This record gives sequence, structure tokens and C-alpha cells, in this order.
Amino acid sequence: MPYQRILTVQDISCLGQCSITAALPILSACGHETCIIPSAVLSTHTGGSFSGYTFRDLTEDIPAIRRHWQSQGIRFDAVYAGYLGSVKQAAYVRELFDTLLRPGGKIIVDPAMGDNGALYAGFDGAYAAAIARLCRGADVILPNITEACFMTGTEYRESYEQSYIDDLLQALLALGAKSVVLTGVSFEPESTGVIAWSEGESCYYRHPRIPRMFHGTGDVYASAFTGAWLKGVELFRAARIAADFTVSAIRYSLDDLEHWYGVKFELALPELIKALP
Repeated sequence: MPYQRILTVQDISCLGQCSITAALPILSACGHETCIIPSAVLSTHTGGSFSGYTFRDLTEDIPAIRRHWQSQGIRFDAVYAGYLGSVKQAAYVRELFDTLLRPGGKIIVDPAMGDNGALYAGFDGAYAAAIARLCRGADVILPNITEACFMTGTEYRESYEQSYIDDLLQALLALGAKSVVLTGVSFEPESTGVIAWSEGESCYYRHPRIPRMFHGTGDVYASAFTGAWLKGVELFRAARIAADFTVSAIRYSLDDLEHWYGVKFELALPELIKALP
């Protein structure tokens, strides 16, 4: 697979091992030139015990950066969109898709907006609808069940059968994405996993559920999947590699109760690299 230039668009939480501070090292470890457009800069992420964090909105920098790159003839092999801050930013990211991709370039959308049946603070139905529109034409989208429900207008359930997940996958595909990797799919209390759907086929990968919550694992997963898939790894295998990497990162973090704000994914990077072709 040739050396590729990847653009990721999401926020910078200066401390927190999420968003760009996870995506940049993970994609780079996978062998990709990784460029960034930060949607905002925060002193920390907004979860857990952090309070009083700083926030600088960079919405209007996005089109300015795009125009400069266009003037320089800069193009990308893929654009990977993560956590965005507003409906306006989602529209600006659509312009990036339309103007900065090389012919045949890939679009990956991680619609980071909620978990456990609720949207993150500051998001609403209009934002969910804007991100759903951003998924149109994406090569792969990577929602969790909460995000999938908000984007498709599906009732969120804590427990479900396979038919519920099948219907949810079809509703996601109806948004216009080519492939879906749905995370946090659990049919029994002791395990969870991911289900990938592409070209009419699906594959479920189950792994043990670790009974402790960590911030940023969705970003770690999406970045590892993107890095592996853009390396030429088949979609179902890339979904499994990313799951194994994320679980390993969590295991490295379990014994350190003071490290509650993220996972030590850096320690698992050699395992990710070894799993790649």
C-alpha cells in the first residue's frame, strides 16, 4: 500500500488521550502521513471530574485552512472526521470532502456525539441530523448504538435481539454510507463487540466486557480502524484489529486508578503495528 496522506478533523483536548491527541499518534504508527484541522482547543476533555476547562472555538479556521490548501494544490487520500462542535462545522467538513480529496479518496466518519442513550452536553437533535447528513457518501461510518439511534430516529434500547441490530444497520445504510462498523454491540452481560456491515455481508466480533468505563475509547477504536483499513486491511479484519487494540489499551490502564481520564493506548501501539501488513 503506498504512503498516504490522511486528514483528520476533530478537537484537540490538550490532556485526555482522545480526539486528535489519540488520532495523530495512532494513524502515524500505522504508517500514514497525518494532517489535522482542529475544530476547537480545550485544556482537557469535558468528561469525568474535569471542570472549569478552557475552550477555544476554531470553527472559522476550517474554511480558511481549506482555501489555503486549495490554493497550494494540496489533496488527501482520505478524510477522517471525528468529534465536531456544531452544525456549522459539519457543513464545513462536507466542503472538505467535496474539495480536498484526491480521485478515489476515502471518507471516514466517527459520529461522536453521545453514549448510554444520551447526547453529550451541548448537542441536540439538529446536530444529530447534521452529522447524519455528513454520513451521506461516506465510505465507512463508525457509530455506537446511541449515536446510531439519534441519527436514524430509532428508539434506544439497553437490551435487544439480533433483529434490532439488523434494523439499525439498515437504517444507517439508508443514510447513504457504503459500510458501517457499529460499536458497543452486546447480546450478553459479560461480553461486548463490534458488528461490521459491507457489501451485503456482516461480521460480529465479540470480546470480553471490561467492567470499568474509560474516556476516549471510541476515538482510539475509530483511529485504529481507520489506520488499519487505509493500510489495505479488509474491513472486517480492520474492525477486529481495532477492537483488540482498544481492549489491550484498556487492560494497560486498569491498575492505575489515577489514570481515569483516558487509556494508555501508547503502550499497545507495538501490538497494533505488529497486526498490520
